Amino acid sequence: MTAPITGPITGPITGPITGPAIAMLHTVPALAAPLAVLAAEVRPSARIMHFADESLLQDTIANDGPPPHVLRRLVSYAMYAKESGAGTLLVTCSSIGEAAERARPLAELPILRIDEPMAEEAVRAGDRIGVLATLATTLGPTTRLVRRAATRREAPREIVPHLCDGAFEALRGGDPARHDALVLEGFGRLARQVDVVVLAQASMAGIVTRADGGVPVLSSPRSGVAQLA
Repeated sequence: MTAPITGPITGPITGPITGPAIAMLHTVPALAAPLAVLAAEVRPSARIMHFADESLLQDTIANDGPPPHVLRRLVSYAMYAKESGAGTLLVTCSSIGEAAERARPLAELPILRIDEPMAEEAVRAGDRIGVLATLATTLGPTTRLVRRAATRREAPREIVPHLCDGAFEALRGGDPARHDALVLEGFGRLARQVDVVVLAQASMAGIVTRADGGVPVLSSPRSGVAQLA
């Protein structure tokens, strides 16, 4: 298990610290810095704690979904976050999002999924919703999340999933340019079929400004962090 990363990551907090701290659980450590910047915008006086555990994602991929020990470890992180003064735990990995939901009744602080607001926004944005992912273990959970959001709103929606084969492997292998190229290629195909495209993983958000398919493109970081306000 990767050792937890704790403490503010983007420099000193300006002004007095007010209210409980915010904890974030990452399976991709590189997400900590950009999400800390977003958190500082919505809660400028909050202390931010980061927990990074790549094994949660690795074990989820190996088991085609979160195995029981991932749920147990997630609950442990929630307990540690509360003991460290956090009032909320934001889970930033969509692949373990459903495990985060199952952990909620077992935790003593709110556990938020970073992608829930994005799913709600997608349902409002169009009748045909494309879900783009680089991991099968994320594509399924995000598709189900959007479908549940549509059901809650009693809004019939068609969901079109698309997996960008090879993109995650390229990113893991140190080739972000190849990752982005494959994601943009998948986006181009999907955008022709739908009214709105959802990027299933926070790590895909970097392509938003380069995706030009004539349809809205939704990513989870900004709307997900906005929940912390």
